[in-house]
Amino acid sequence: MGKLFIIGAGPGDPELLTLKAARCLAGADIVLTDRLVSAEILEKHVSPRARILYVGKQCSKGISTPQQTINELIRHYCLLDLKVVRLKGGDVSVFSNITDELETAVACGIPFEIIPGVTAALGAAACAGIPLTARGLAASVRFLTYYGSGGVPDTDWAELARTEDTLVFYMSSETLDTVVDQLTRHHIAPDRLLAVIEQATTPLQHVEVHNMYHYRDSVSGRKYISPSLVIVGRVVSLYEQFAWLPNSGTRRPYFKALPRESNALTNVENLQHAG
Repeated sequence: MGKLFIIGAGPGDPELLTLKAARCLAGADIVLTDRLVSAEILEKHVSPRARILYVGKQCSKGISTPQQTINELIRHYCLLDLKVVRLKGGDVSVFSNITDELETAVACGIPFEIIPGVTAALGAAACAGIPLTARGLAASVRFLTYYGSGGVPDTDWAELARTEDTLVFYMSSETLDTVVDQLTRHHIAPDRLLAVIEQATTPLQHVEVHNMYHYRDSVSGRKYISPSLVIVGRVVSLYEQFAWLPNSGTRRPYFKALPRESNALTNVENLQHAG
């Protein structure tokens, strides 16, 4: 029996990988990696003898490895007595499919270990100089996601518009117009600013700050580079004062699309054919 390690790779900057994660990667036989993992992490920390399979999800571009395929790869390689690392961007416990993978391990009797990483909200806030719970501006923070009809029920928008909490929206840049519309329609206070942080913690980080009520007039419909994180609240006003990492002068992607993701699909089809 092998072992499964579910590891958070952090939000982008390869130096934000934990020491424990680096040690586990060095001893891995198989690495199943998401798209939003720095290529430098794979090049520097994964042994040349290990096999790397790209199993990322980029649904908006039609490139996505089904979760069932990932589960089958975990099962197959762990039952071959191999050390398998499931490498995810950010932290493994925040908006990931970790429960599917844990259920696979438990059902097959596979031992596992969970290694946390720096989640995108914390990395983005630090590199933008926006303390999420700055004294006098916010006492708590909420992590949310909004993708069309998923994430935030319609009944919750009025309360979100009234709260003093900092709001952090993951995976919501493509629906940002609707997020802004919902919050302004429910009369969010004018001092709650909006920050959009593209490719946080990487050399290509780009931050924009907007007044919620002027957003529609200035940048409505803009396409942001993935991954992008959205912060809403009074704390966003601190960006102008404490920003220490200048915006990059380019808008090219840091995380490249990985066409080799199809290798994982082919691989699992071969496994299933072999029984």
